[in-house]
Amino acid sequence: MTIILKGAPVANQVKEELTAKISTYIKQGIQPKVAILRVGDKPEDKAYETRVVKNCEKIGMAIERVTVDHNIIMSEFVDKIDTLNKNPGIHGILIFSPLPSHLDAEIVSKTISPQKDIDCMSPENCEKIFKGTTTGLSPCTPLAVLAVLKHYDYDINGLNVVIVNRSMVLGKPLSMMLLAHNATVTLCHSKTKDLASLTRRADVVVTGVGRPKYFGRDYFTRKSFIIDVGINYAGDQMCGDVDYEAVAGHCAAITPVPGGIGIVTSMMLLKNVIQALEIQQTHLYQKYEEVSHGKKAIISC
Repeated sequence: MTIILKGAPVANQVKEELTAKISTYIKQGIQPKVAILRVGDKPEDKAYETRVVKNCEKIGMAIERVTVDHNIIMSEFVDKIDTLNKNPGIHGILIFSPLPSHLDAEIVSKTISPQKDIDCMSPENCEKIFKGTTTGLSPCTPLAVLAVLKHYDYDINGLNVVIVNRSMVLGKPLSMMLLAHNATVTLCHSKTKDLASLTRRADVVVTGVGRPKYFGRDYFTRKSFIIDVGINYAGDQMCGDVDYEAVAGHCAAITPVPGGIGIVTSMMLLKNVIQALEIQQTHLYQKYEEVSHGKKAIISC
């Protein structure tokens, strides 16, 4: 019998945890807050912003929306980011992407504070993932994949995982995060030869190629644990990379689309805000300790 790995129970559990943490912070006089920086008025960006705002309201997180003109010049956009970086009342920054072509994404990634980078754009956070350290912020979709595996008590220690995606948004960081959990990872992509033979041998398959219903039953076995990260449309119907109707019932477990990883990813974004706040507080404490010790050293001289 196939287990349907619904995202709602995972997201609800994270929501409860965040609500409790935010309540504790508020009692301490700290209001967790995220800033959304949106360029222009693309409908998809505005729709995403609305979803983020609703999720923030549900857990008691404050939000600041900053919208700039589509034609904003690079220097002014950098100034906007820097202002948010320096605002101690802002704990996380979300910059919608892709950015207009005249704005340099590489400069933006190096401008945003790594301690407030909740969507993991900063090279510093990416570097920490590849070094296997847990002191930075991680991209939300890989976090969602791990959260689903953990929630459904699926131990990946020593198992074979195939990821069909090589992007910095999903495949590459997820491969490092899975390796940290002692999985054996094979990173594939749309050009991989005889892909089906690899996915059939895997214990876990993570798909993210952006092709509606691309993976049929022949890519999997009865033991396959399938995490479908794809969000596509077949006509007006949202669907994943996996042909859900054909595959569900013929594998061990599968995430639906919609109703799977996407819901969890949205909550991981807000979880990153709280982790960012914790990182910032640790940094402030360390600076205080350095200053305090420095003063003591001066006095003792």
